[in-house]
Amino acid sequence: MPDAPEGADAGVPAVWDALGLPGLADVHVHFLPEPIMDRVWAHFAAAGPLIGRSWPIRYRWDDKQRVAHLRAMGVRHFTALPYAHRPGVAEYLNEWAATFALRTPGCLSSATFYPEPEAADYVASRIEAGTQIFKVHIQVGDFDPRDPLLDPVWGALADSGRPVVVHAGSGPVPNAHTGPGPVAEVLARHPRLTAVIAHMGAPEYAEFLALAESYERVHLDTTMAFTAFFEAMAPYPRETLPRLADLGEKVLLGSDFPNIPYAYVDQLTALTDLGLGDDWLRGVFWHNAVRLLSLR
Repeated sequence: MPDAPEGADAGVPAVWDALGLPGLADVHVHFLPEPIMDRVWAHFAAAGPLIGRSWPIRYRWDDKQRVAHLRAMGVRHFTALPYAHRPGVAEYLNEWAATFALRTPGCLSSATFYPEPEAADYVASRIEAGTQIFKVHIQVGDFDPRDPLLDPVWGALADSGRPVVVHAGSGPVPNAHTGPGPVAEVLARHPRLTAVIAHMGAPEYAEFLALAESYERVHLDTTMAFTAFFEAMAPYPRETLPRLADLGEKVLLGSDFPNIPYAYVDQLTALTDLGLGDDWLRGVFWHNAVRLLSLR
């Protein structure tokens, strides 16, 4: 495997070891078919004018190198998290992700969906086949989560208890369907849905925090939150930190690896520097995801 960039990630094992943990469980890692990952990276390379700053991909390596790096850092459980950006691609991504998980120890079986007539059937099939976690990206997919085609999908996920990571916040660029309102309506119809709100819901942090407080199965993932890069775009309201501390087991480690413009260790350092205590960090870095996903 390649050396950690500038040696920065060499310190990652010391972070979890100091907390007495066996490693890290990261619920927001991406692996995609190579042509699609290349297009994602090209989008980030070209997105500077759209988001107002450059976004160089720090870990632009092949799958083998990235898996090796995760393992070297002690990331024992991670996802693939495909996400469909248009109709007709979800099952292609799902089949690829299922195969990738089978050949990659430590990778959770991941799947996605899109508002299309087939969605209810293929999501039910993926649940039956043992998919552990789902992902939808409302911003990239530019769809309404309240679409009637998705109602049976949300219902099946709620009944199964399978988590779905939902990028619903308006950051970095909003569209007509992002923000807390549409997701709140989905949760009102499906209050047992195990939704993991990506990026802590940035920039609508307080609103999504309130949803996690209100619904038993709504969680937040830390992806990019509190890092210097993200704070420059969407600073987290520090007055809500006591509520975040009280949320306890409903906050999960997410990183967005490899699609980040800084070292992986920066996410861990940013969370540690919040001063919410070692027990909170133990939950975020390991125990909460292990409990939610029935891992070991």
